[in-house]
Amino acid sequence: MLLSLFLLFKFLSKDLVNAVLTCYFFVLGIIALSATILPALKHFLPKHWNEDHIIWRFPFFRSFEIEFTRSQIIAAIPGTFFCAWYASQKHWLANNILGLAFCIQGIEMLSLGSFKTGAILLAGLFVYDIFWVFFTPVMVSVAKSFDAPIKLLFPTADSARPFSMLGLGDIVIPGIFVALALRFDVSRGKGSQYFKSAFLGYTIGLVLTIVVMNWFQAAQPALLYIVPAVIGFLAAHCVWNGDVKPLLEFDELKTEVTSEDGSDDKSSKKVE
Repeated sequence: MLLSLFLLFKFLSKDLVNAVLTCYFFVLGIIALSATILPALKHFLPKHWNEDHIIWRFPFFRSFEIEFTRSQIIAAIPGTFFCAWYASQKHWLANNILGLAFCIQGIEMLSLGSFKTGAILLAGLFVYDIFWVFFTPVMVSVAKSFDAPIKLLFPTADSARPFSMLGLGDIVIPGIFVALALRFDVSRGKGSQYFKSAFLGYTIGLVLTIVVMNWFQAAQPALLYIVPAVIGFLAAHCVWNGDVKPLLEFDELKTEVTSEDGSDDKSSKKVE
């Protein structure tokens, strides 16, 4: 996908590609913003608006249908106006708010299942990020050309480089690993000790990325610093507490199945 976008920007008009992407992210942004504000909005709406589902079928394509509630419609109204503002102005703040909404929904919807899977994924993306940033111009070129909320923008005082950028993948991918640490804590009923370790590792890795980027005045693959920090801090904490085996054996799917069967009431309450 990354290489395809690079080739699109290389052989087609950048304005044309960004116009199509703006339309796509306009719709996607409404969905993401609506889902993000819906939990807070539900408390102020009638209860049956959250429960009664409406089914709408596409004209001429009756097999395609969309199911939604009245609460989701209400939540989509401010989302639509906000996305219209973003599409017309392309303000960096609007870009960041949409980007954060995508991150929240991505971390909420995706699950790694186990720490072994997470470690393999992060290790692979660690190599991926280094290759595309240091050994090819693809990643940096796409990031600069792609005028869509797939990155967070931070204004700088440098007119030659008006914004520093952080890709959403550098938030979501480590984020689902950090979220898994929180689910592990919840399943054991021991607060958020490993979540705090993983989150601290992410914070230190991100700060180190910013420091190195400004020191060398060059783009940096954020996962180069974030992945070792997140895994390292979590691993060190587990070794210190002697919880390496429970962490490696943790399987979120099996925990959910146990809670649904009701065979372990204590586990069920913790998971919920």
